[in-house]
Amino acid sequence: MSGKSRNSESALDTLNARIIGCNRCTRLRDYCIQIAALKRRAYADSDYWGRPVPSFGDPDAAVLIVGLAPGAHGSNRTGRPFTGDGSGNFLYPVLYKTGFASQPNATSRDDGMRLRGMQITSVVRCAPPGNKPLPDELANCAPYLDEEIAALRNLRVIVCLGKIAFDGMLQHFRRTGQLARRGEMIFAHGAEYSLPSGQTLLASYHPSLQNTNTGKLTEEMFLRIFRRAAEITRAR
Repeated sequence: MSGKSRNSESALDTLNARIIGCNRCTRLRDYCIQIAALKRRAYADSDYWGRPVPSFGDPDAAVLIVGLAPGAHGSNRTGRPFTGDGSGNFLYPVLYKTGFASQPNATSRDDGMRLRGMQITSVVRCAPPGNKPLPDELANCAPYLDEEIAALRNLRVIVCLGKIAFDGMLQHFRRTGQLARRGEMIFAHGAEYSLPSGQTLLASYHPSLQNTNTGKLTEEMFLRIFRRAAEITRAR
């Protein structure tokens, strides 16, 4: 591992430790703890994570996936992004087919999953009631996203899953002086924008069951997003 890689890994490990211990949002912390105590019947024997969920992936990542927030009985249960719920069951097979994931199935933090050249994060690190974080909760988590992106020294492509993640990234670009205004950057599935930093922003519908079960987001549509991400990274 190069010195650059070690520095990124150390910075991300330190950041994730702070995220796990975060108590900035009382409403979200109370909700996650409540869900972890009550559990869903199907997971009655599971030990829920019940804390803010750290990012997951490769410190040398050229591609960053940005999601909305942990699922109440998915990441809030397993402690890893997009693991243990329908969204993850749709996402990881696509990442496997496009060469970013070591295996198609993600069930727990200990299932052996490894990501290659990719990191997964979210704009909110705790499961919000109704999957709807409040503006102040988004603001409380924003510094973590800023730090994470700064630590990813090889980042070339950012894939936003859903409009809230997309808007969260635009806020990041404005906070860090990369964009003066939103301009023509509009969320749409398959939208692609070149950033002043030389990075590329890709937008996709979120792989929620609401989108995948209705056909709003199909596997082929999702595959095209990550094939494009891989294509961009190979061209650099």
